[in-house]
Amino acid sequence: MARLLSVNLARPRPNPAKPDVGTTGIDKRPVDHPVAVRAPGPKRGGLGGGLVGDRVCDTRHHGGDDQAVYAYAREALDAWQAQLGRELPNGSFGENLTTAGLDVDGALIGERWRVGGSVLLEVAVPRIPCGTFAVWLDERRWVRRFTLRALPGAYLRVVEPGEVRAGDPVAVEFRPDHRVTVAGCFRALTTEPGLLPGLLAAQQLPEDVRAAARHRTREAPFPPPGPGED
Repeated sequence: MARLLSVNLARPRPNPAKPDVGTTGIDKRPVDHPVAVRAPGPKRGGLGGGLVGDRVCDTRHHGGDDQAVYAYAREALDAWQAQLGRELPNGSFGENLTTAGLDVDGALIGERWRVGGSVLLEVAVPRIPCGTFAVWLDERRWVRRFTLRALPGAYLRVVEPGEVRAGDPVAVEFRPDHRVTVAGCFRALTTEPGLLPGLLAAQQLPEDVRAAARHRTREAPFPPPGPGED
């Protein structure tokens, strides 16, 4: 059964990658108590992140309803751990939820997960790596390496609020009828722009992503991805 290995909250620290912001919440550590989850509202002017007690410092680029909760699979962390030759504890990639037994990168945009008894989350969009992530990991050419591997993890919307804690089961309650996965969406937005028109099949994507896909469709009418390409 899929489950949460940990729920991770930020310990704000100085952010040399964005001196205009000053601090970052990318340093997230597991907590041993229940954490309330709620929809934070708009990216600017809202509550920031979806987990009470977490911190989103750069609210211009992070947080808001479409990036309320960030999930990353322990299996993907283990793969990176082996490649990098260093320990990557839960929360190392700045994720709020570290999962086990759940195909986060293979999840469909709009897929819904029931976490514990009350919280319902919806897969919204992949994480796009930034300079803060590169400085935090302190690995050579980190953004490029992360991008090429295409294991981005998923940002989630909060559909039904409640509480989560480590050990909670995670069940997939709904899967939409398109084929746009988290990893496929990430590739379209980064290394394979020819796949952008295929993203229009996912109505649940944030409007800015759909706008990029529509622009690409007008620019050059690429066909949707074929079987196995998304």
